[in-house]
Amino acid sequence: MVSYVLLLKEYEDNETVVYRFGPNEHIMGKIELNKFTRKFSELEVIPDFASKFYFDRAAQRLTVCLVKEGGVFPDRTAFES
Repeated sequence: MVSYVLLLKEYEDNETVVYRFGPNEHIMGKIELNKFTRKFSELEVIPDFASKFYFDRAAQRLTVCLVKEGGVFPDRTAFES
């Protein structure tokens, strides 16, 4: 099974980064990462969809950005497996 989650950056400052996430640009929720505490918050749930599935994969992708990619958060990225 192929998994794909699109992430589009909406906001970033020194403390937090916020992305819209979902299977495509028309069906999206919103996730926030606190860079200092490394905690994720789901700001908007994907309506009528498997939101937890997409939230977990979005969080995985942002963790890679934070830890392995030196805290660089691109404007557009994706989780693919």
